[in-house]
Amino acid sequence: MIRRGFLIAALLTAAGAAGAQDNPVLVLNVTGKASGEVRIELRPDLAPQHVERITRLAKEGAYDDVAFHRVIPGFMAQTGDVQYGKRDALSQGRAGTGGSGYADLPAEFSSASFVTGVVGMARAQNPNSANSQFFIMTDPAPHLNGQYTVVGEVVSGMDVVNSIQIGAGRSGAVRDPDFIDSASVE
Repeated sequence: MIRRGFLIAALLTAAGAAGAQDNPVLVLNVTGKASGEVRIELRPDLAPQHVERITRLAKEGAYDDVAFHRVIPGFMAQTGDVQYGKRDALSQGRAGTGGSGYADLPAEFSSASFVTGVVGMARAQNPNSANSQFFIMTDPAPHLNGQYTVVGEVVSGMDVVNSIQIGAGRSGAVRDPDFIDSASVE
């Protein structure tokens, strides 16, 4: 099992210590059953187009009031559906099927591993279909390596991520979800 500290050290070494210090940090203020701040160091060195998209959407306020609509225990917590994942749109039952008003992104696969705390871009079956949704790993999932784009890693707030309302069934759909109250980039 790869330890999180080892992964951070390896990723920082790969990026070069000076460049990594300037990485943007996505700050999610989570409300609901889970409550608190999650800080995600974004990795433009691994996925520049995806990081630019997340940064743009956060600065536009698009992630504010978006649900963690899919949470599978022992795997991940997914959010970021800025089209159908907003609190007032959840009654439509389409959370997880939307994106943003921007075009889908081409895959930016890397050698970074999907271990606890890593953040990846959600996509449909087509590898070039990521748009606005992302997921935070709650446990390692090596089967995702090289198949999904890594955009960052949680640097604080995994306790908040681990307390997010868990979904039901194989899909992990959450009936009474927690929300990103606000998102910003530092």
